[in-house]
Amino acid sequence: MMCEMTVQGGERGWADAVTGPASDLEDLFRHRYQPMVRLAYLLTGSNEIAEELVQDAFVQVHRRWAQAREPAAYLRVAVVNNCRSHHRRRFLERARRPRPRSEVLDAPDELWDALGRLVHRQRVALVLKFYEDLSETEIAEALGVRPGTVKSLVHRGLAELRKVVEP
Repeated sequence: MMCEMTVQGGERGWADAVTGPASDLEDLFRHRYQPMVRLAYLLTGSNEIAEELVQDAFVQVHRRWAQAREPAAYLRVAVVNNCRSHHRRRFLERARRPRPRSEVLDAPDELWDALGRLVHRQRVALVLKFYEDLSETEIAEALGVRPGTVKSLVHRGLAELRKVVEP
């Protein structure tokens, strides 16, 4: 994951100079990479994009390693924020793309399709609650909202899923 450059003359490598003990970051990577990729996959629907976003999140954690009190929580927030940014960019790309003359809408026949049609914040709240098993307070911190907003997002997201799954 990390390559250290050792400078002759006994100086430390760049990883040690920036982050302190590199083993802490390596341990975080070793233990949280796959769960974060799964989280990002659930939020984006693409394994390749999920891997890229998680790698970017680890770069962000590396940059802020000295200031992060809870690196694992900081990493999760970075992954969620990266997924949000990805969706925002994708939305703008779709909005600016010329529309075909006739659109065929596929009827959602699976939970995955229904989850993909939710508003991004509802989708994130549901995934963090039911997949990551986070509390409302932790979800609120990850989204940068109040716990009451999380309750509302989960409630509305479940209501939308029920409309599709239980017609």
